[in-house]
This record gives sequence, C-alpha cells and structure tokens, in this order.
Amino acid sequence: MDGNERRYVQEAFDSNWLSTVGPNLTALEKEFSALVGLPAVALASGTAGLHLAMRLAGVKPGDEVVVPTLTFSATVNPVLYEHARPVFLDSEPCGWNLNPVLLADFLGQRARQNRLPKAVVVVHLFGLSAAMNEIQEICRPHGVTVIEDAAESLGARYHGKHSGTISDIGVFSFNGNKMITGTTGGMLVARDPAKVEAARKWSQQARDADPLGVNNYVHSELGFNYRMSNVVAGIVRGQLEILETRVAQRRAVFDRYRTGLAEVPGLTPQAESPDCRHTRWLSCFLVDEKKFGLTAVELIRFLDAANIEARPVWRPLHTQPLYEIFECIGGGVAEDLNRRGICLPSSSSLTVTDQEFVMARLREAHELAPIRR
Repeated sequence: MDGNERRYVQEAFDSNWLSTVGPNLTALEKEFSALVGLPAVALASGTAGLHLAMRLAGVKPGDEVVVPTLTFSATVNPVLYEHARPVFLDSEPCGWNLNPVLLADFLGQRARQNRLPKAVVVVHLFGLSAAMNEIQEICRPHGVTVIEDAAESLGARYHGKHSGTISDIGVFSFNGNKMITGTTGGMLVARDPAKVEAARKWSQQARDADPLGVNNYVHSELGFNYRMSNVVAGIVRGQLEILETRVAQRRAVFDRYRTGLAEVPGLTPQAESPDCRHTRWLSCFLVDEKKFGLTAVELIRFLDAANIEARPVWRPLHTQPLYEIFECIGGGVAEDLNRRGICLPSSSSLTVTDQEFVMARLREAHELAPIRR
C-alpha cells in the first residue's frame, strides 16, 4: 500500500457506502476507463470478469473455446462454468504466449468442418503481451470473439496500446499478488459500451428495471453476485495512482537479475519484443540443465532450503488431472517451458539486499552443482 488507499477506504466508512455501490466504485471505473481508453465495469475478481466475458461472447453448453495451455486454471474454469469445452493450444517458444501459427491452422481446420469455436482466450503471460495483431487478423475473418486475459499484465503495452484493450473484451485482476491490488477484485473492459452495461447488470444479479417504479425485484435472466465493493474500490483507486511506479519497480527487479546473473551460464530470461513493454510481473528464466548443472526443480529445492520461494512456470493445463480429457493442439513447447522454467522472487517490495541474497544463492547453486550431484 502506498498511502491514498487508506484515505479512500476511510471515506467509504465515513460515508457508510460499504457494499456494491458508492463513490469509490463510480470514480474507479471512470479513472480506469480514462487510463485504458475503454468503458469499464469493476467486479469482484478477474475470474468473475472472465466468466462474464464468456457470456458476452455467447458461449453456450457444448461450444468450443480456445485457451492457451500454459496458464493458470482461472483462465479455463469460466469455460467450464458455461458447460463449454476448452481446446488447449501450445505456446510459441520465444515469448511463451499463444502460438498464432497453431491458431491459424486450427481455425482453418475447424472452418472447413463448419465447427468454429465460439471464442479464443489470449493470456498475456507474466506481463508480456501476446502477438495480438496476428491473433486478431487470424480470428476476424472467422468471426471468432477474442477475449484478453490481462490478469498478469496491467501496465503492459503492445505497439503503444494497453494490454487487454486490443480485442473485443479484456479482463484484469487486482488479486493480492498482481501488479496492483485491492486484495481482490477485477475489471472488465470492452469496445462496445453495451457489452459493459450487460456485464454490469449480470454482475448485480441481473435485476431488471421495475415497471411499477416501486423497487420491486424483477429478474428475466440469470445473474451473479460479481460486483466489486465500494471498500475494495477505494483500495484499487489508491493503487491505480501508483501503477507506473509498480511497473518500474518490477522491471527494476528483473533488470537487476538480468545484469547480476549475466555471467551465470544456463539461465535465459523470458524475452521482451521491441514492440512490447513487459511489466515483468514475474521475473522468469529458463534453466539449461547441462550449462547450469541443475534442473529447474532441483534449483527450486535448493532455493527453498535457503528460505527463498521460487516456482515453476505454469504447469500446462492439458497435463492437469481436471482437464486432461480435453483436446490439446501441440503441448510440447508448454511442457518444456514448465520443465525448465523458474519464477524468481519478483515483488515490487523486494529489497536490493534481499535480491542480492537470491542472486548469491543462484550463483552458489551453479558452483556447487557438481558436488551436489
């Protein structure tokens, strides 16, 4: 927290606007919309936003929805909420995001079979925007809705545009570990204001206007309890004011890793293309076992013994017990990234001293590798 979060929350308490209406909510949506250039609705979570995005895309039971296999489960679960079927697609090996070549082949095949998917979900992995120009060009002729899961990439840029604002619908997260946080919360944006208003209605139990004008509860469609609270909105408002600071801090953490570990063989960072601004939400590297001396799993265990939390790159969804029954196009690249990938401590509150300790242990792991084996 930076300071103004407490003030906005106190205003919510002082005014007694605590639930899912209030000045902070109104102001947050206006401020977020001004930032990204699209109408926005504040929600209880990013997952809620993805679920509403499925409904906006017209996803029905039995429909197919394309999802990258290299992502967190929250990306695909909303597909299952609507009793649709995910089709997992592999990653491209450089930036690790959805592979446009595979997508083009898949949509071409499905078009010939007259069974196009209802939507394509694109994840901007670890803060790096996917190849949205190519993906849009591939999906547009087929009339397939593109949904951007920008939960990990608030503050990222793609050809100067905000990540999450390039396609039909974008969803952001304010979960506790994201670029900025409300402790929870999310945001949905769309180019069509009518879609945002539909999502707003659904997020408040889809209550209709009362024809009698006496605030009778009238419902003609299914709704959800997905609206953000005015208290959480106050936290997010304060955080939104320092978004650029948080991006700079995360990028600085990555730059210290990049320069401090440059002489350590066998560590390769996730790439950043010239037309993107990577937020470095997480500082991710690939471990070359032959050059470094340890596998990624062995390195994670070594760091854990020094009280340093590191994690693998996401386990591909098609290898998860819950989702292994669904079709996957490719998968080998994602499996390799999971096998060799490591996410290092990346918090914007990480001190230089703590980061030096992490890098010292990484050097030590490489130096001791022959002995440990």
